[in-house]
Amino acid sequence: MKNTRKNAGGTSFHNDTFRATVSELRQILGEPYAESNDGRDKVNFDWVMETEDGEVFTVYDWKEYRPLSEDEIIVWHIGGHSSLVTMKASREINAALDKV
Repeated sequence: MKNTRKNAGGTSFHNDTFRATVSELRQILGEPYAESNDGRDKVNFDWVMETEDGEVFTVYDWKEYRPLSEDEIIVWHIGGHSSLVTMKASREINAALDKV
């Protein structure tokens, strides 16, 4: 998986989540596409990524409505164009987290 500049428009949540810290995600995903960690919006951190075979997906916190600590375990949502994409992204993310 890698960061991408591909358009993530039309991606949506398909019930795939995982648990990790912001610090862990910075290690495996790089810097977020968007970051506004003030708790005012539905999302504080948002990554736009590609699976190993080029499918676009997003990773984001959802409705925490508070600033997040870098080392706090959060439930993260995965958005994609289909459930197949989000399941594939979930496998890739969890494999990367296992190495952290």
